[in-house]
Amino acid sequence: MSRVSAESPQEETEYRVSTLELFFDLVFVFTITQLTQKLADDMSPTGFGQVLLMLFVILWMYFGYVWLTNAVPPNTTLRRVLLMCGMGGFLIIALAIPSGFAAAGPAFGIGYLIVNLVHSGLFISAGGPGSAAAMARLAPFNLGSAVLVLAGGFLPPVWRAAAWFAAVVLIVMSPYVNRRHGEFRIRPVHFVERHGLVVIIALGESIIAMGIGAAGLPLNFQLVVAALLGLTLAYQLWWCHFGRDQDVRAEHSLAAMTQVERSRAALSAFGWAHVPILLGIIVVCVGIKKTIGHATEHLYLSGALALGGGAAVFLAGQVFFRHRMGIGTVRWRVIAGVVALATVPIGLWLAIAQVAALVLVFGALLAVEGRLRA
Repeated sequence: MSRVSAESPQEETEYRVSTLELFFDLVFVFTITQLTQKLADDMSPTGFGQVLLMLFVILWMYFGYVWLTNAVPPNTTLRRVLLMCGMGGFLIIALAIPSGFAAAGPAFGIGYLIVNLVHSGLFISAGGPGSAAAMARLAPFNLGSAVLVLAGGFLPPVWRAAAWFAAVVLIVMSPYVNRRHGEFRIRPVHFVERHGLVVIIALGESIIAMGIGAAGLPLNFQLVVAALLGLTLAYQLWWCHFGRDQDVRAEHSLAAMTQVERSRAALSAFGWAHVPILLGIIVVCVGIKKTIGHATEHLYLSGALALGGGAAVFLAGQVFFRHRMGIGTVRWRVIAGVVALATVPIGLWLAIAQVAALVLVFGALLAVEGRLRA
């Protein structure tokens, strides 16, 4: 029986994302806002590195909760209460982000430890035989990374960065040292839908960034044009990820896999690939925020890199995702990523011109892909 379950596609009881999970995601909205603001306040290489470290450890556990609710539906009072405890941990983390490498380091670590303990405890106790056993072997790695994050919170900034980087290394190694991660059971419809909502949350931050960037500015023609171009670019990012039923094709691709293949694809396509996808969106949001207030001026190199580099990072994640899931060509997205990065000199000349150039790049990409698929 175990051999059959490992080698044939699994029929799982499917269900849609619950309203409680959507409520849980509201904290993640705040987390993305805090990370975006943190990067906007310090766009130096050090500031970017700090945001990247915090984003990676946060996403690892946030995606962990996606896996958790995919295996353990929040349909009992105890499960709902525990999810709210995890939500409280994420809220502490989000509040600590602006000063994560200063006075709020201990709070960041405490929140991260709470999130880990709730996740592992609920997964192991209610995840079912296969998932619970796999989580029991993964939990020590997660706890180890949480201890490193907590300990780093009490260290000076340089040593804090080293401890948190060590936590990231442990996180990346854990699925490959623990070969039992293939025992996790994945419900494709819920899994794809929940990750899609995460991307929607990140894209929503671009709208928030435009609102913050426009605060206090006179509503004139250049502001309206800059905002509309920013909205168009955000829509194009949405179309790249969801257009032409990419999410539905991802569901079908997962459903056709065996249990082990499905778990591995879930880790690589919806785990590793979504890190650059979300990072790219956050960085583009920062670039849009910088552009709104200086549309007819030049951007500094950091702002221009945020627009062009963020778009390129987003497309790199898209290439990995589509290639891993086998759901579309990737050649044109590679070319578009290179061209997006090449728009940086335009931003150094005129901010709004770079946003317009990126709109043209993504418009051409989507047009070519649409014609090829037709």
